[in-house]
Amino acid sequence: MTDSPKRLAFIGTPELSVPFMKTLCESGYEIGLVVTGEDRRRGRGEEPSPSPVKRVAIEMELPVTHKVEDVENFEIDLAVVVAYGSFIPIELLERVQMINVHFSLLPRWRGPAPIERAILAGDTKSGVCVMEVGNEFDVGGVFSRQEVEILARDTTETLRDRLIEAGCELLVSTLDNGLGEPTPQEGEIVWAEKIIPREREIEWELEAEKIDRLVRIGGAWTTFAGKRFKIWKAEATSQEIKGQPGQLVGDQVATGKGSLRLIEVQSQNRARQAFDSWKLGARLEENCVFGDG
Repeated sequence: MTDSPKRLAFIGTPELSVPFMKTLCESGYEIGLVVTGEDRRRGRGEEPSPSPVKRVAIEMELPVTHKVEDVENFEIDLAVVVAYGSFIPIELLERVQMINVHFSLLPRWRGPAPIERAILAGDTKSGVCVMEVGNEFDVGGVFSRQEVEILARDTTETLRDRLIEAGCELLVSTLDNGLGEPTPQEGEIVWAEKIIPREREIEWELEAEKIDRLVRIGGAWTTFAGKRFKIWKAEATSQEIKGQPGQLVGDQVATGKGSLRLIEVQSQNRARQAFDSWKLGARLEENCVFGDG
């Protein structure tokens, strides 16, 4: 497709998909159908509620379906996929052209967790690709890409926000200019597997910088007094403090190299709070150690 498409189907589910849907409408593209995930319970005991994309689509008076096959029943030029979260049948891809917005510089970090994996790896740059949807995840050719710097203190949330902003601009400019022919992905293929809870457990024998990266992707945890203890905000320092890895000295924890200064924490069944506030109420003994099982 070389001409700029005007009537689109939008396929997405979570909150990060919403800005793309809004931007397309604001940029003059007509969305003839929105496909999104099924309504589901968002919390314990709650009634099923719509996905963020469905909620906003209804507010915008756009037609919504949960069946991706329905795109064939509407006159559209192209389907735009942003974090749909479900499999799209290969047979449908053969009949309806689809493009996808992916948050990495492909082929590095194919898969569901490219932002978190880039931060964990200590990458200095990430980016956004507008790509064709292929018969396997994230293997299609790339129509356009935009690099985004990863800043030293970036978290999953701050980096995601900048990638969304860059991605919205890239998507619209790519559509405005006409898709043209995609470029095959070249370079080392690296997979961004989903982060599982076990990976978020802090190993205090690692250097402080690596632990800090884990904290910055969100949900990093250790144990304290036999209970799970989350660290939401911290800062790596080069200061070497006496004590075994995991030992708390003041507001810093000894690691394999350097130390980690704690800023915001959360003890089990408690709300997040400043480390100093937690420490005041914790009645700590000397030589406290995190990661005690």
